[in-house]
Amino acid sequence: MPGVIKRISAIVQSKANKALDKVENPVDMLDMSYEQQLQNLQKVRRALADVATARKRLELQAQQLQQQADKLQQQARQALAQNREDLAREALTRRGTIAEQLQSLGQQHQQVEQQQQQLELTAQKLQAQVDAFRTRKETLKATYTASKAQASIGEAVSGISESMTDAGMTLQRAQDKIAEMQARAGAIDELLDTGALPDLTGTADDDITRELNATATANQVDTELAAMKAELAAGQPAGSLGPAQDAAGQAPNDQAATDQAGTAATPGDSAEPASATDGAGPA
Repeated sequence: MPGVIKRISAIVQSKANKALDKVENPVDMLDMSYEQQLQNLQKVRRALADVATARKRLELQAQQLQQQADKLQQQARQALAQNREDLAREALTRRGTIAEQLQSLGQQHQQVEQQQQQLELTAQKLQAQVDAFRTRKETLKATYTASKAQASIGEAVSGISESMTDAGMTLQRAQDKIAEMQARAGAIDELLDTGALPDLTGTADDDITRELNATATANQVDTELAAMKAELAAGQPAGSLGPAQDAAGQAPNDQAATDQAGTAATPGDSAEPASATDGAGPA
């Protein structure tokens, strides 16, 4: 059971670390670390100011005691001048007590002064570290910002960024819809042309009209083809078609035989036209 709990704790911790890595911003973390160092430097400076204040208070107290000691020594001399040895002894006794206090204050003052010097060195070192960290922080922030911008540009160019992916999907959907509408429009036009769908506007041609138009188109093609053949025949050198053929490609005797056969035919005769050899005269 303890092993299972330990594994669960490790899994939860790893998941939490991954989640924190995703939301952690190096720029914000650097700024926060810099703020913490500034706060530590401020604490050292406040402690230095407190120590300096204590040292100054000891110095003032020592000055006051020294003034009292000097006054008692003067009073002792005055008492001896007036033959008051008892008063002189009392004044010197008090002066001795003050001397002991001055000695104790001197020791305290020396300790406080050492503490102040140590704090001054600490403050100087910490200030140098803060300045160096600030320079490094700004350099790292600039590098991170440039790298992030470069990565964003690279993602945009490669099309793997979220915005470009969305834009590409939107463009693809638009192209698909346009292609679908074009295909639908072409299919409807084809169905209208073939008559599979009725034209409710009445502007489209019916099947008879379409067939007549197709026949007219075919006749026009035949006419143009015959004209082109005639032009080609007219453009050939003389004698290429034979001495007995004219420009239309038919011999004169054949044309005369055709005319005689048409004249000799009667309405009661057979519908089959006479051959060109039967009606032709001697050459």
